[in-house]
Amino acid sequence: MKHYARTAVLGFATASLLASVAFAQQRVVKYNADYDPIPLAGMEAIIADFEAANPDIDIQLTNFDHEGYKTAIRNFLSADAPDLANWYAGNRMAPFVNAGQFTDVTDVWDENGLNEALASSAPSMTMDGKKWGVPYTYYQWGIYYNRDAYKAAGVELPGDDGVTWDQFVENCKKFSEAGIDCITTGTKALWPAAGIFDYLDLRTNGYDFHMELTSGKIPWTDDRVKAVFAEWAKIQPYITKNHAAIDWQDAAALMVQGKAAHYIMGNFAVGNFKEGGMTDENLGFMVFPEITPGIPRAEEAPTDTIHIPAGAKNVEDAKKFLAFVTSPEAQTKYNAAVNQLPTNKNAQVGDDPFLQAGFKMLSTADGGIAQFFDRDAPAEMAKVGMEGFQQFMVQPDQLDNILERLEKARQRIYK
Repeated sequence: MKHYARTAVLGFATASLLASVAFAQQRVVKYNADYDPIPLAGMEAIIADFEAANPDIDIQLTNFDHEGYKTAIRNFLSADAPDLANWYAGNRMAPFVNAGQFTDVTDVWDENGLNEALASSAPSMTMDGKKWGVPYTYYQWGIYYNRDAYKAAGVELPGDDGVTWDQFVENCKKFSEAGIDCITTGTKALWPAAGIFDYLDLRTNGYDFHMELTSGKIPWTDDRVKAVFAEWAKIQPYITKNHAAIDWQDAAALMVQGKAAHYIMGNFAVGNFKEGGMTDENLGFMVFPEITPGIPRAEEAPTDTIHIPAGAKNVEDAKKFLAFVTSPEAQTKYNAAVNQLPTNKNAQVGDDPFLQAGFKMLSTADGGIAQFFDRDAPAEMAKVGMEGFQQFMVQPDQLDNILERLEKARQRIYK
């Protein structure tokens, strides 16, 4: 008995020693993130798959709450950088790139065919001709509409290619004559108005102009900005009158009830439409119409990204993880778990018709992906800008005063 017991002990000790050696040989990748519970579970599954494929690498995820992370990232990028960090695309990443706090990962894009697979997201990840992170999920904005409202107003339904801008404006007049709001929104919290502005600017002036405007390089009194509001003025009379007093959910209810025909909103609103009783039969989705002919089609799709801080200690394995998380397989699995869209155009999307429509729209956007006004502009400018958008919707005759106020804010904020 003693003999076998001693053998067992020796065997256990040997196994423990081997396990310790194996553990010691594991390379650690520290990853700081800010996931909500459902996305956290989705990413933990992706990490488990990566570790199974790379048993010599240990991804150590530290998760923060959203608000705490905004402060934490500024601290840990300077003091104790992890190997991976969550953030956002476009102008939101620019301060960290300009400060030299994110690593150039152009090689990850080049070596894994991402310039083609992630083509729609490439402009929002590019600064100075280099890529500074990878996108792993986004969701579309666009125009949701009530087919029953179209029937009630005697308006022809949009085709597969949507409608032209002139047709959309003409249809607004028909909806108004039928006592139906052409467009609904709730701007009590300001941000829904920014979605309307963003699309009008992207369609009037294009992605590059929009990025320069939100980064403070173009005056708000510029004639090209005024041109955006000239297009907005064409539909302003047909937007729900009390929008400034209601929340976005209240506006969603108006569309559910057939009191409004269209809603310029993000895909997260589909849950509200369906909870209110709409189905795939009477809820439609279309791309925002072209305004200036020939401008490459850019879309609004807030994009979550992963970056390698400049102070990372294990850059090689961090790059392996970036390549893994952007693969079609990982993107399919993660986005199915969180009910969002993969940024890799070769990934698979579930049967949900609105995710399918959004995936097709975003994967074919050749003009770039904007992140939404309050991500693309600094927080203070975003607030002043959105207040101006809301005021214009209520008092369009005050446009000159509004743009002067926004311009003064630009000169102060972007010093």
